[in-house]
Amino acid sequence: MDINLIMTFLRQVMANNNREWFHAHKADYEAARAEWEKAVVQARDRIIGFDPSVAAQPLKDCTYRFYRDTRFSPDKSPYKNHFGAYMNAHGKKALRGGYYIHLEPDGCLLAVGNYWLPTNILTSCRNEMMANEEEWLRCVESKAFKKYYDAPDDASWESPQGFGLAKLKTCPSGFPRDYQYVRYLRLKDYCAWHRVDEQFFQGDEWLDQMELIFKAAKPMMDFFNAVIDDYE
Repeated sequence: MDINLIMTFLRQVMANNNREWFHAHKADYEAARAEWEKAVVQARDRIIGFDPSVAAQPLKDCTYRFYRDTRFSPDKSPYKNHFGAYMNAHGKKALRGGYYIHLEPDGCLLAVGNYWLPTNILTSCRNEMMANEEEWLRCVESKAFKKYYDAPDDASWESPQGFGLAKLKTCPSGFPRDYQYVRYLRLKDYCAWHRVDEQFFQGDEWLDQMELIFKAAKPMMDFFNAVIDDYE
């Protein structure tokens, strides 16, 4: 991937986020988008190698519009300052977990998992954790998972890495407060992320590292997808 071409364009958008500038530089956008989409195809093909479930999703269903929906936002900037792609067997809006790649100046990351789950599904996932505790711990306390996603309980989306974007302050209702692994019951989502610098994506070697990072979290995601699939 020519990450320098993409980041140069995104930085220019951040400094000139208006329609006049964008229309005058439409060719730059097309070049950056083409480079990005080529990389997404490479990433998708690599992911299919260890998770064939995403094979049914075409490129257009993995990427996002660059134009922002400003109808309900105080920020009326018409364009995003990032490129994102999400590979999910059931599509971008599915509850099922998938693989996300995010390119943004000083904000690149890879993420895996499930987020914004309804309460009834969260409850089922928590029950599954407790009913299959040993299997669950093998997923999230493995050496590989902890290498890429382990973080303090107060980790946020801006942290270098982490597991769980939102957490309850206490144990969820109906679950034992003295449970040894209550920190996992407190999670309101099962998103795991790992931030990388821009040069991580230079060339094609990043695909090897991406595979390691995503595969480290796949057992965790599979654990919950087995529950979530009963609802979708």
